[in-house]
Amino acid sequence: MGTRRFRPNDEVMVIAGNDRGRSGKILSFKGERVIVEGINVRKKHMKPTQQNQKGEIIDIECSVHISNIKPFVDGKAVKIRARFSEGKKELYYKDGEKEISHRFVRK
Repeated sequence: MGTRRFRPNDEVMVIAGNDRGRSGKILSFKGERVIVEGINVRKKHMKPTQQNQKGEIIDIECSVHISNIKPFVDGKAVKIRARFSEGKKELYYKDGEKEISHRFVRK
């Protein structure tokens, strides 16, 4: 699968689907899908149990495919690119003509 361009707690923007244009933080990964805070929220009906005497309806965040999100930096979605510098893999993005370093990735 290679190195990921995203990490938990990264701010991302959804670029496709019902929540297009909304942003949130990455909570977790599972394969090529991510769970983003406040995105793709579904209702789940819970039956009454010994611990929970009353049944309830809860909101849960479902996963989104990694191709449907973009990094969200300084109030806008950016395209992250990779290059090797100083023997390390560096992720960067362009802001106009300037190339701004996002972070280094371990090899």
